[in-house]
Amino acid sequence: MADTLDMHSDLFGFSASPGKGDYFQPLAERVRPRTLDQMAGQEHLVGKKGPLRKFLNSGQMPSMIFWGPPGSGKTTLAEICASSLDYRFEQLSAIDSGVKDVRKALDNAEKSRRTGHRTLLFIDEIHRFNKTQQDTLLHSIEQGLIVLIGATTENPSFEVNAALLSRMQVYILKPLGPKEIEAVIRRALKEDSLFRERSIKIADLDFLLQFSGGDARKALNAVEAALSLIPEGASAIVLSRELLEEALQHRAPLYDKGGDNHYDIISAFIKSMRGSDPDAALFWLARMLEGGEDPKFIARRMVIFASEDIGNADAYAITLAVSVFHAVEMIGLPEARINLAQAVTYLASAPKSNASYQGINEAMSEARTKQDLRVPLHLRNAPTKLMKAEGYGEGYNYPHGYPGHFVEQHYFPEGMEPKAYYRPGDEGREKYIRERLGILWKDRYRS
Repeated sequence: MADTLDMHSDLFGFSASPGKGDYFQPLAERVRPRTLDQMAGQEHLVGKKGPLRKFLNSGQMPSMIFWGPPGSGKTTLAEICASSLDYRFEQLSAIDSGVKDVRKALDNAEKSRRTGHRTLLFIDEIHRFNKTQQDTLLHSIEQGLIVLIGATTENPSFEVNAALLSRMQVYILKPLGPKEIEAVIRRALKEDSLFRERSIKIADLDFLLQFSGGDARKALNAVEAALSLIPEGASAIVLSRELLEEALQHRAPLYDKGGDNHYDIISAFIKSMRGSDPDAALFWLARMLEGGEDPKFIARRMVIFASEDIGNADAYAITLAVSVFHAVEMIGLPEARINLAQAVTYLASAPKSNASYQGINEAMSEARTKQDLRVPLHLRNAPTKLMKAEGYGEGYNYPHGYPGHFVEQHYFPEGMEPKAYYRPGDEGREKYIRERLGILWKDRYRS
């Protein structure tokens, strides 16, 4: 990548020339895009065929959740939506807002509606609202009092309650790529009135791109911090790696919660546990924690792993994983690292089986093609006399009335031959399960 940034791009947009008081705003705020055409990245949302562009062109906007990493444009997109539709824009941060603040915002929206103006309410970090705070918004969305846009860095399926989630569209914002971050920086140095008259060269662009990790705001803040160390009056400026490191007091991170490295490391973490290497798994856990990964994300992945890769080979694994998830929620870092380490070492060391995982996948695949098969009469409940007269429940053999609490009978749909979806292995508890099923269902579980 070229060392010197040439000043030609229109990926990132700017407001009119700032007044003197605007210089106190951070560079990232001074150069915030004002239209979709000025956005960097998010082509899948703002491009010619993107849903946001279609909404704005139609003059209608549903309530939405923007899920994406920091600096990907969530707040900017909300502001653009409001200004493009001529909606009144009101913003809250879930970090420092309560139910009282939400109700005040809704009262303001009601007053605006009386004057013929709609309100777009933007709530940053909406996942930090508790259930009561989230429920306060439901009626206003249903009645069309507000268009709500919530921004979150967390998976809304876990962090936003179902009632609110069902009333909103979820759109995923991606971290900006190196070319998009480069274009953001290039445009800023060209257009911002504080820097455009100066010749600025960035001698180690790769360092800056790595440091930003797909976060446009972080990249611009880094440039501004480095430029603040340059004496006034200097016209030819070189932002060297040493100057950037001095300004940031930080080396480029090797772990980025929003970028490819994030997915590479969680993949290495899962594969180390699957490969029964607790030491490697601990190392990748440490890398994630040192990089600032959300411990609840790690714990959730271990809950999935416990069933997908261990299953009934050690049925206690899922109990431990769920317990550790709750412990992480209650305790938080740094102490929660101990809980995570306990789960990681146990899961990595446990016997492995993916039989349950494979079994449900096979069963679901076949169920999709056999939705019309009927439940046999002997397996149906008969709560009424009419159902009994129709033969519901007739011929059902109650297993607890037989030796060993078992009697062989047909449990599959009418006309479907029984088959084995669950095929337990030879590891841990599953060895016993396999032997027992082989005794009960000899034809299905032949060795």
